Amino acid sequence: MATFNLSAYHTGPFTLSGIPGLEQYHVWISIPFCFIYLVAIVGNGVLLYLIVVEHSLHAPMFFFLSMLATTDLVLSTTCVPKTLSIFWFGPQKISFPGCLTQLFFLHYSFVLDSAILLAMAFDRYVAICSPLRYTTVLTSKTIVKIGVGISFRSFCVFVPCVFLVNRLPFCRTHIIAHTYCEHIGVARLACADISINIWYGFCVPIMTVIIDVVLIAVSYTLILCAVFHLPSRDARQKALGTCGSHVCVILMFYVPAFFSILAHRFGHNVPLTFHIMFANLYVIIPPALNPIVYGVKTKQIRDKIILLFLKG
Repeated sequence: MATFNLSAYHTGPFTLSGIPGLEQYHVWISIPFCFIYLVAIVGNGVLLYLIVVEHSLHAPMFFFLSMLATTDLVLSTTCVPKTLSIFWFGPQKISFPGCLTQLFFLHYSFVLDSAILLAMAFDRYVAICSPLRYTTVLTSKTIVKIGVGISFRSFCVFVPCVFLVNRLPFCRTHIIAHTYCEHIGVARLACADISINIWYGFCVPIMTVIIDVVLIAVSYTLILCAVFHLPSRDARQKALGTCGSHVCVILMFYVPAFFSILAHRFGHNVPLTFHIMFANLYVIIPPALNPIVYGVKTKQIRDKIILLFLKG
């Protein structure tokens, strides 16, 4: 990332205070958080290992799944270790460049996750609606272009927010009532007008994600129409099973994320404790559940996991 020119206003570190109102319960809250984080690390690690070493999993769907697993690891590891240190050792300091780095990777991973889910929806659309053209449409070259394109798009969408925060003077409190740095939460500490931060930080990423959601909805609508016209009952069940796992992942990702984003912009009556708790859940629950859902619902992965543990 670029080197940030820090002004005299924000050379000092910030202090992450944790979940407001629940400080006395931090140690107890850390137990499920630590367990879920370990599940996310192990689950996504096993998923990536299988996709890399098993030649039968070298297909477009599993390439996108490996991107999702990698992004989930980045998303959870960006926030959870610092969160656990707050729960165990009390409020923790974070440097201004460290805070910028954390908020960038947090939001970049979120927007990239959304784009990957769209790519996976497109993959399933081609596989089910145009199966005879699948290998000609989703060639290795096309898959790489999609992967690079969605990664670059996600970078372009959120990197301006880093510079919007970097320009702000922080001459008041440096205490962040949160477990990690996120764009609007940090910007609200500034002693300057943050209108552009609020509107860019809300409108641009949200519109990008909403476009993804609309296209995903269109893809799965067309997929369902095609599935119900399949002549074989087994084929219908297989297609519905694969798509069902995708829909579960999509709901787990978007519902808590949208709640957290909208609560920041409009939820002035939402208790801060509830908001911060929910914001922590959306960076840890989907990364832990994604490999479990795909491991259970995708036969190829389920079979490989069984073989892996039987060999062990």
